Amino acid sequence: MERTFILLKPDCTERGLIGRIISRFEEKGLRLVAMKMLRVTPEVAKKHYAEHLEKTFYPGLEAFITASPVVACVLEGPEVVRVVREMVGATSGLKAAAGTIRGDYSSSRQMNLVHASDSVESSGREIAIYFTPSDMHDWDPALACWLQAPSEA
Repeated sequence: MERTFILLKPDCTERGLIGRIISRFEEKGLRLVAMKMLRVTPEVAKKHYAEHLEKTFYPGLEAFITASPVVACVLEGPEVVRVVREMVGATSGLKAAAGTIRGDYSSSRQMNLVHASDSVESSGREIAIYFTPSDMHDWDPALACWLQAPSEA
């Protein structure tokens, strides 16, 4: 099974959308294996957004991501990186398709509610920033047999 990282951003927390967004992933049949609420520090922001440090928009990005609590999660499932990215939608809520999380709840490029890893490699790097191996909870839901055929698991 593949794992991916999602971060419910400050705008998600402030708008009271945490439960709605997590429930969409659960309703899809993805398994939540780690979750915690925290405040992103400037140091953690620099690790998470390392590829953007030298860009002109970085100071605003750091101010945004450190402004309020966030919820960090690890999801597991078949092709979960791709599936989650499709569920989240285009970066800009104004361009995201209806039915996606951003398409349904966002009208901004930066305040787009959720970060989702863009590759298996990125997810591994991002998971390690927010979680330790002991934070992961491997489990098999009783309904797992109704989510995928045995050959798909």
